[in-house]
Amino acid sequence: MRAEEWDERYAERQQWSAEPNVLIAELLTGLPPGDAVDLAAGEGRHALWLAGLGWRVTAVDFSEVGLSRGRGEPGADRVTWVTADVTTWTAEPESLDLVLVAYLHLPEPETADLLRRAVSWLRPGGRLLVLGHDVENLTAGVGGPQEAAILHSVGRLSPVAALLDVDRLEQVRRTTPAGTALDTLLWGRRARSPSDRGR
Repeated sequence: MRAEEWDERYAERQQWSAEPNVLIAELLTGLPPGDAVDLAAGEGRHALWLAGLGWRVTAVDFSEVGLSRGRGEPGADRVTWVTADVTTWTAEPESLDLVLVAYLHLPEPETADLLRRAVSWLRPGGRLLVLGHDVENLTAGVGGPQEAAILHSVGRLSPVAALLDVDRLEQVRRTTPAGTALDTLLWGRRARSPSDRGR
C-alpha cells in the first residue's frame, strides 16, 4: 500500500484501539526503559504507550495523517514523530535498546533487509520484537492482508532470528471478535558479544 492510501484510511477513522497489543504489552512491560523505535507506527499507539513507561521513543511511518492522530494524543510530546518510509529510514548503529515492528507487511526481501538493518541498530543486549499476521491466516485464521507474499511465518523470519539470541520464534493465536487470528512472533536480543550467542 502507498502512503496516500493509508492517509485516506486514517482520515476516515481511527484504525486501531488506543491500547497496545496484548502480547506486545506482556513482553515489554517490566523491561528497563531506554531508546526505542516503533517502525510503521501508524497512529502511534505503541509509541505512546512506551513513552508512558519512560522510554525515549521515535515513531516512524509514511502516513502523515496517521502520525498526526498520534501527535494529538495525551503524552505525544514525549515521542519523536518521523514521517518516513521505513524501508529507507535508518538509525545509528548500536543506538537503540528496542526495535518494535508490529504488523508491518512487505514483500519478503524488503522485510528481511529491514529487519537485518534493525538488528544492527540495537545495542548489545537490545531487543527486537516483530509481530505480524501469519501466512496460515489465509486458510486457518481471520483478518490481515490476503496476499501470501507479504505475510510472516516462522520460516520467513528464521534468517533474521539467526542474528539474535531468540527467546521466542513461533506462531501465536490471537482471539478477535471475528474469530482466531494467527500471528508470527519473533522476540530476541542482540548478543552482548559473539561468544554470548546461544547462551
